[in-house]
Amino acid sequence: MNSIGNLLKRISFIVPITFFYSLDAYAVTFEGEFKQGGLLIGQVQEGHTVSYQGKTLNLTTNNQFLLGLGRNAPAITSVTINSQDQEPETITLEIAARQYNIQKIEGVPSKTVTPPASDLQRIKQDASMVREARKLVSNKQDFLKGFIKPANGPVTGVYGSQRFYNGVPKSPHYGIDYAAPIGTPVIAPADGVVTFAHNDLFYSGGTLIIDHGHGLSSTFLHLSEILVKPDQQITLGMEIAKIGATGRATGPHLDWRMNWLDQRIDPDLVLKVLPSQSR
Repeated sequence: MNSIGNLLKRISFIVPITFFYSLDAYAVTFEGEFKQGGLLIGQVQEGHTVSYQGKTLNLTTNNQFLLGLGRNAPAITSVTINSQDQEPETITLEIAARQYNIQKIEGVPSKTVTPPASDLQRIKQDASMVREARKLVSNKQDFLKGFIKPANGPVTGVYGSQRFYNGVPKSPHYGIDYAAPIGTPVIAPADGVVTFAHNDLFYSGGTLIIDHGHGLSSTFLHLSEILVKPDQQITLGMEIAKIGATGRATGPHLDWRMNWLDQRIDPDLVLKVLPSQSR
């Protein structure tokens, strides 16, 4: 490869807003924010495939693919473009770091910081069921139709924030919280299929997971009522549940989270890169 090719092979993508970038030399385009918590939508030319961390990514009928960046995504990552008649090309992507809201609270009762030993087995079982539901990587392309907010109400919690209780770090918050009275409708942010529905998980209470295809899923926590069932097809705007204060919620609200495979991504950034055109 010549010197220009070597230079192009390592290009930085750091932008503050959603954007569209084309790199013809490698027959790939990207749309999205190259920052922690972001979701990227890539597209390659016919006859090419894409691999990430050793795994081949699903392609849509239009040769698009998804790439999710977790809360603590490293500063450097890469994808490899493969084709039958060319050598594989690795494209290096630089990921912008984010500053998250960190709160340190002292004088918290010990049972709030550490759950009782009697509940640990239940917590492990709950986590295992959720992980299994999120392992699904279907060929569905529901995500291409776009997303809307699943509830109305003031935002009281944001992606990435974290609390320290008595100096002990708790798990970061991976969703958006919408405060609203118990019984307020929750609507489907996009088309999909229900992969998990449970009325009483230890931490999250009423919990619902919807698969949007290609490893992209939505999770809804603390629900007072779930109106759909596993394997049910869901359409954008359909009422799927009601807001509650179940599990370990401190008040009535919806906690909406999104995953790409095992990466927890920011729903707000998904709304920006995949806005619904129907509303």
